[in-house]
Formats: sequence, structure tokens, C-alpha cells
Amino acid sequence: MATGRTHRPATRSRGIPEATVARLPLYLRALTALSERSVPTVSSEELAAAAGVNSAKLRKDFSYLGSYGTRGVGYDVEYLVYQISRELGLTQDWPVAIVGIGNLGAALANYGGFASRGFRVAALIDADPAMAGTPVAGIPVQHTDDLDRIISDNGVSIGVITTPPGAAQQVCDRLVAAGVTSILNFAPTVLSVPDGVDVRKVDLSIELQILAFHEQRKAGEEAAADGAAAPAADEPAPPVRATPTNRKGPEGDMPAVMPA
Repeated sequence: MATGRTHRPATRSRGIPEATVARLPLYLRALTALSERSVPTVSSEELAAAAGVNSAKLRKDFSYLGSYGTRGVGYDVEYLVYQISRELGLTQDWPVAIVGIGNLGAALANYGGFASRGFRVAALIDADPAMAGTPVAGIPVQHTDDLDRIISDNGVSIGVITTPPGAAQQVCDRLVAAGVTSILNFAPTVLSVPDGVDVRKVDLSIELQILAFHEQRKAGEEAAADGAAAPAADEPAPPVRATPTNRKGPEGDMPAVMPA
């Protein structure tokens, strides 16, 4: 068994680096916002700033797509939207199955952004028999006993796991056995998958812990800065040490008084 990320989609077979693939959705998000505002062209500097990368890296990334822009004009927004969408496989419909319809699973099912980005929630699956038949976002929840049939009937190749951590690996194994080759894992656990299966992990608690680390560090730096700026009222000022006036240095006489 090996951890995922070994599947080779078309972009990688065409020589596009993994780091570039990871940045394409950032460019697409920025370009989509420009398109919605009817902006016809954008410079590499403007688009790089909107995507949060530097312009040299953006131009290098776009060179892998065969898109170089026009000097003095920039990039055609609509064409880049199409080009990146095609490269990411978003010009086709991707049916997705969500397993684990608790609060998070239900929230994802109700998220309206999937459809506009090429993904269709085709099935909702849960282990609780009481949930079976209950509509969530207009889709009836189905029981995990029927998982193999559900995946097959809907042609699902992407599964989303939002189960408790203890159930995630078993659900993952069943999804893979049913033919799912890409998994988005929200469960706070590491999944083991065979070669040929991609796993992307989203752990909100880890992201919050990283933010807490930075908040604690900023608070410590601010406290240290405040302490250095003004000594406490009941603390004496540091003593000033006198230096004899006849002490010489390389530049001649030293000042009569030097700080300690």
C-alpha cells in the first residue's frame, strides 16, 4: 500500500509540473472574477497579484499551456479561462459522491459552487439507516450498504469523505474497490490507498492550529516591543557608565561618557 498522489492525469503526461498544476486553480479563480466584471484583458503583473504569486512564475506557468500573452496588451481573459478549465478537466461534468452526511457533508452538498466549476454532486451516502431517503440539497441520502452500486450507477470517479476519523479508512477502501480513483478527505486522519489513486486532504483543525501559532507569535512580539519601548515606572533606568577622558581609540579621544 502507498499513500496517494500517484495517478497520472493528462496534464502531467504533457509535462506540466505538479507545482504549476496546483497554481492553475488560483489563476482560474482570479480570471473568473475578472470575466464576471467583463474585463477583456489582464497583464501578467495584475493577474499574478490577484492570484498571490509573482509575475515571473505566472509567465512560466502559462508557458506550459502554450499561452504567452501579447506584449503591451496582456492575456485574453476569456481565452485563458477556457484554456485553464480545459487543462484542469473542467470542461466536462464530474459526478461526485459524498460519504458521511453530517454537518460538514450536508454543508458541502448544499454548496452551490460545485456546479459552476465542473462538478456535480451525484450521490450522498451515509451509514445511518435513519438517514436513508432523507433529502439533502434535493438529493436523497442512500445507505452505505449500496455504495458499490451507487458508485457504478453514477459513474463516480471522485469521492469525498466527511466521516468520523475511525470510519474513514474503511470508507476509503470501499470507494477504491468500487472504482473511485480520486478522493478528497476531510476526515482528520491519514488514508492509505493503492497506486493509481489520488488523495487530497483538507484538515481544518490543522489550518486553525497553524493560525493559532502565528497569533501567539505576533502577541509575543507585540508584548516584547511594548516592554522594550518603555520601562516600567517602578524600574530604575539602566546606569550610565563613565569612561575616562584619557582613553584613546583608533580615531583619537573617545567621548567622556559612553553607554554601557
